[in-house]
Amino acid sequence: MKVERREFVILSLTALAGWRAAGAQPKVPRIGFLWASSPEPAYLAAFRDGLRELGYVVGRNIMVEHRAAENAVHRLDALAAELVKQRVELIVTQGTPAARAGARATETIPIVVALGEPLGAGLVGSMNHPGGNVTGLTVLSTELSSKRLELLKEMNPKLVRVAVLFDPTAADPNGKPLAGPRSLESAARSLGLQMHALPVKSADDFAPAFSAASEARADAIVLNPSPVLSFHNKPLVELAAKYRLPAIYGNPEAVKIGGLMSYGPSYTALFRRAATYVEKVLKGAKPGDIPVEQPSKFEFAINVKTAKALGVSIPSSLLLRADDLIE
Repeated sequence: MKVERREFVILSLTALAGWRAAGAQPKVPRIGFLWASSPEPAYLAAFRDGLRELGYVVGRNIMVEHRAAENAVHRLDALAAELVKQRVELIVTQGTPAARAGARATETIPIVVALGEPLGAGLVGSMNHPGGNVTGLTVLSTELSSKRLELLKEMNPKLVRVAVLFDPTAADPNGKPLAGPRSLESAARSLGLQMHALPVKSADDFAPAFSAASEARADAIVLNPSPVLSFHNKPLVELAAKYRLPAIYGNPEAVKIGGLMSYGPSYTALFRRAATYVEKVLKGAKPGDIPVEQPSKFEFAINVKTAKALGVSIPSSLLLRADDLIE
């Protein structure tokens, strides 16, 4: 009887020690990353660097589940649902469509918008007090489109006619385009420009739009950032070269493959900054209480080789201000 009791005590103490050991092990948080496009290596590296600076190492003390729509926006809802089923503690999204899909999939799991327009898309109540389960960083699409017009005019003071490509389906809850032609009308007038708005809903609309711009005798073209335009840099750059239209884009990736100019927020800086939002949420902060942040770093890129091919003379004032000159 004494032996049985002693064995019982030993077994109990062993079980208790095991339970305490297991309980002492910190839980490894698992977050989901929902990409509207394919993961851009530079942005993914920036996000991981941001996490590392805060003490999180992917694969060691934090896990990341990736889901990428590969530019097929219609897949986002299903991919967001997968992350919810995985019971991730937080979802990071790239692009406004991905953020919307995440918000449709869950009203309880925190969502951090690493790249998008959470306010314009109606995902947050205000910049300072988002409310709900969504917060993050905005890319200021509308405001920066006006700046792109100014850069084109500075490049060519004789500029008169400008074509603006925009996605009419990229709208806020009231149906107003997030970065459509209406947002540029006053800026165009102040610069003495005639603006030709050309809607594009898919890549099939690119060639007809450039043909229309050429027929309208456009002197240059602005490509307003949106999923359909941001995900198809290669064909857009090729069409700009074909029609010999100086073009300005919203992301430097287009310039790296032959686009003339780009101006926009530093996407690598935004992805690095998104890591701080992840940390705040994991430490217990509510997304609705974390203000949406505007970009603080912007990038201006010029492809000098493309300028020469188009016969465009870039003023020294622009060359000196460029963050990246591609020759």
